[in-house]
Amino acid sequence: MKAIKLFGKIDDQHRLSARVPEGFPTGAVRVIVLLPEEDDAGAAWTQGVSTEWSEELSDPQQDIYNLNDGKPLNAAG
Repeated sequence: MKAIKLFGKIDDQHRLSARVPEGFPTGAVRVIVLLPEEDDAGAAWTQGVSTEWSEELSDPQQDIYNLNDGKPLNAAG
């Protein structure tokens, strides 16, 4: 049995839809659905941001704004 990785979507009526590359034969297939766990996705995102941005976030030259910069959103003109 050959396996390929596809990305699909489950709609609000619980139907799965996915596109397969052209050239694949028509017919029945076996589908395995992998659902991301919310905690895992959130943790992976924060870990990725902290890893990718750690150098910039720790650089004091990046601290160019403070609480006295800018204008309040409700300020006139």
